Amino acid sequence: MIGLLRLMLVAVPATLWWGGRVLWAARRRSPRLHCLCETLARRWARSLLRSVGARVVLHDAEVIDPDRPQVLVANHVSWFDVLALAGHVPGPFRFVAKKELEGIPVFGPAWQACGHISIDRQDRARAIESLAVARQRLVEERPTVILFPEGTRSITGELRSFKKGAFVLAIQTGVDVVPAAITGTRAIMRKGSWRIRTGRTIHVYFGEPIPVKGYEMEERNELTARARDSVQLLLRSDP
Repeated sequence: MIGLLRLMLVAVPATLWWGGRVLWAARRRSPRLHCLCETLARRWARSLLRSVGARVVLHDAEVIDPDRPQVLVANHVSWFDVLALAGHVPGPFRFVAKKELEGIPVFGPAWQACGHISIDRQDRARAIESLAVARQRLVEERPTVILFPEGTRSITGELRSFKKGAFVLAIQTGVDVVPAAITGTRAIMRKGSWRIRTGRTIHVYFGEPIPVKGYEMEERNELTARARDSVQLLLRSDP
């Protein structure tokens, strides 16, 4: 429980401080809000990683182009996947994640103020609306939109089947899909456990972007399968 205590001693004040700054900027309609969101999100994520002695190593991060929109899809086994990406993905980014995050005090409102997108996994119509919002973000703000297409964390660590939403989004907007594999986070904290192991290294492997030009909506299953195969291959490359 020492790892959890160390995390909470940092997470609570960090969330109140940085989340509060975002909410204050949003309330004032500051023109610097988006810049502030990206800067503070990285500081927040990195502070939490440092609290448990976690180190993040990026592999082939140059495939992320900060100057153009992309859809990044990654495996998901731990909450620390989010921290690793939020703290280290180059350039502007937006997450698409479960709606329940909105209910976390301070964090939830700050999350929404920064333009991240909540998706209701229990309501298909609202999930489609969320993808429409993500499409608008890609067109207008040109960030890297990050999704975990398994839909939830894997208990065993094995890669689960991918849902199609990320790939529908990519085809609709015509932006490349970047596969990514995250390893080492499950060793820190597993789904269903509050135990946190300290002093671990997280590796994030980025694969070659998959161009979606030429894919029709009827071929979304093929694109989904191709992206999943790419993530699986990256996972196997981990020593």
